Amino acid sequence: MLRPPRALLLDFGGVLADAPSQPPAPPDLIRQLSEVVAGAVPIERIAADLEAGDRAYARWRDTEGRSAEPVELSHAQVWAEFVTRTWPRTAREAVEREATPLAYAWNWREHWAVRPGIAEALHATAEAGLPMAVVSNALCGAAHRDFLAAAGLSGLFAAEFYSDEVGLRKPNPRLALLAADAIGVPIGQCWFVGDSLHRDIACARRAGAQAAILMRSPRTDREPVRAEAEPDARIEDGHGLLALLRQSWGTAGV
Repeated sequence: MLRPPRALLLDFGGVLADAPSQPPAPPDLIRQLSEVVAGAVPIERIAADLEAGDRAYARWRDTEGRSAEPVELSHAQVWAEFVTRTWPRTAREAVEREATPLAYAWNWREHWAVRPGIAEALHATAEAGLPMAVVSNALCGAAHRDFLAAAGLSGLFAAEFYSDEVGLRKPNPRLALLAADAIGVPIGQCWFVGDSLHRDIACARRAGAQAAILMRSPRTDREPVRAEAEPDARIEDGHGLLALLRQSWGTAGV
């Protein structure tokens, strides 16, 4: 039986929102890039380099995630390292100037949706007086912020921490510790809820969170089975989170 938390730290994709896959080279992004470089790079090459860059950035994230204290790249670095490296200098510079809005476009998912039961769990947590923070790896956290605002959920969070804004990536424990400090609750009294054993649960353990909760998502099922840490509980969605919270509150007599 889990002890009741004094705060919640929650991942974005796979926990707060479903993160459906999209083509590695979305047509709208290809057109946007073509406009930014004023046609200096053929459409076909932009599409091919986006696809290759998407794969390379994913490999980099996996490799970086195995380090002791993973860091995040800036928007300009992501474009320069993984997409535009072989483009003409003028095209590279044009993309660098627009690196952040282009990263936003690459990160945004038209079909993001709040995960089942999450709104109910968040509102119940807020009504119980527990502060909450988002702790998420993101190419562009501004896209996550805008989605949560449009969904009417951003006001429930005392803080939002995204890797591109902080320069740190989970499982770096400093990201969770920053969030705990921001909401004024010791990390040892926070539940950390994520969908990745290798990023979220590892981050929770390294930071010393009170409990590490694994919420299953399609990404969870794609991860290698072997992990450095195991969760304290496994749940399917927001309904499962609310049930777990109510169980802990009942145990505490709340």
